[in-house]
Amino acid sequence: MAETNFVDYVKIYCRSGKGGRGSIHLHRAKYMPNGGPDGGDGGRGGNIYLRGNHNYWTLLHLRYDRHVFAEHGGNGGKSLSHGSDGADKYIDVPCGTVAYDAETGKYICDVTEDGQVVMLLKGGRGGKGNWHFRSATNQTPRYAQPGEPMQEMMVVLELKLLADVGLVGFPNAGKSTLLSTLSSARPKIANYPFTTLEPSLGIVPYRDGRSFVMADIPGIIEGAAEGRGLGLRFLRHIERNSLLLFMVPGDTDDIKKEYEILLNELRQFNPEMLSKHRVLAVTKSDLLDDELIEMLRDTLPTDLPVVFISAVTGSGIEELKDLLWKELNAESNKLSNIVTEDTLVHRDKDIVRLEEEMHEEGADVVDIESYSEDEIDDIDELNDFEYIDE
Repeated sequence: MAETNFVDYVKIYCRSGKGGRGSIHLHRAKYMPNGGPDGGDGGRGGNIYLRGNHNYWTLLHLRYDRHVFAEHGGNGGKSLSHGSDGADKYIDVPCGTVAYDAETGKYICDVTEDGQVVMLLKGGRGGKGNWHFRSATNQTPRYAQPGEPMQEMMVVLELKLLADVGLVGFPNAGKSTLLSTLSSARPKIANYPFTTLEPSLGIVPYRDGRSFVMADIPGIIEGAAEGRGLGLRFLRHIERNSLLLFMVPGDTDDIKKEYEILLNELRQFNPEMLSKHRVLAVTKSDLLDDELIEMLRDTLPTDLPVVFISAVTGSGIEELKDLLWKELNAESNKLSNIVTEDTLVHRDKDIVRLEEEMHEEGADVVDIESYSEDEIDDIDELNDFEYIDE
């Protein structure tokens, strides 16, 4: 997958800025030989933020810029001069990006909206100058507070595409063909399994200038949860979809059985996905006559809408679009989406599986900049002071 421009996994090293030192300085002026302390405070270190940007649709721009450093805070100066605050660092990511701790697999944050800003790492507070430590019994304190240390973390950013309809089916079920028929997207189409190796998005036009977004992912097979085929790696791209469109070819031996296999794979990946609205599309219906279609209807699942379509002849396409629009705008679907957005719980990553996926992506090698001796000395000095949250 290293040669593709679609990057949905990236591992980066982030480091916030450390706080500046407080100044140790005694006021000196003409005719004032015994001035008091006037050491200023150190500036705070820069924070690191994730910021949603709708102009990005992959994490490709971060693959070649894997070190993110915020600026350190400036040291305090004389005459109560406050040190400069370190500049914050913003990491622009596509909407739908989730951040995890690469060391533990723990969920950190989620960016779903354009312009949304989430703090990833907080910069250290600046140390107080010796002016704060003056007292009646110690009028010339010759010590100050060092700045708080920086925070650092290896972060895994994972992209989950935002779409209205997600296509689920076995390889060669006609998912890419349907997407190219309904939208202007042009995914690769060929007569062999696993033609699609990366997700594709397409905007499907509807009546009166309305439209909805459809996501095509690589096909899944039985046993994908155990790592067969492409595994379930791409299923996260349809976790946020409002509607799942299951696609089973009409020339298969048992349509209902294949649908149940797909449903079981989703259940193993994330049981909450079964609560989404579902539609079953029987593809390649141009290979079936009317009598056979009527016979097949009696054997199909009865707990979801079913439509027979053919992307080659165009039969059933308008009916499918009407059905998808109806399901997307159903009141029960809108309510479930609201509840899902408010109560969405991201599961922590299995660190072993996470490392395997990162290795496959080639995103697991990040060179970490070593500390200089001065920085190590600054960190050691912090052991002499206890910080109290105000």
